[in-house]
Amino acid sequence: MDFDFKLPGLGRPESSRPKRVAEAVKNELTMLLLQQVADPRLAGVLVTRVVVTPDLKQAKIYFTVPAGQESGPALKGMRSAKGFFRSHLARTVNLRYTPDLLFYFDSVNEEAARIDSLFRQIEEERKHDRS
Repeated sequence: MDFDFKLPGLGRPESSRPKRVAEAVKNELTMLLLQQVADPRLAGVLVTRVVVTPDLKQAKIYFTVPAGQESGPALKGMRSAKGFFRSHLARTVNLRYTPDLLFYFDSVNEEAARIDSLFRQIEEERKHDRS
């Protein structure tokens, strides 16, 4: 009897290691942003999530900025601090290879606020139409 190991659900189970590494990277970057980074472009920047590839070679860092602040300067600041972040991670997180850091602005909060305001607007229009 032959088995097709390409079927979904069969084969190697997904490892939890990338998730653990992502959590460790997120914690370290959060501490760095709060305590050691002096760049004014990174004031108030929060790391929302980190996604690490299964081979642990790349880490996608998603971040937000305080309300009213532009994301462009913060993204440039994060990219310019990339070497500082990687060297700190190499010293503190016990990995064979330090992942390459890729930075992305996380617009999920802005998108949620926009959708929420649309729902409120629809509710107000419905109340106005009933009157």
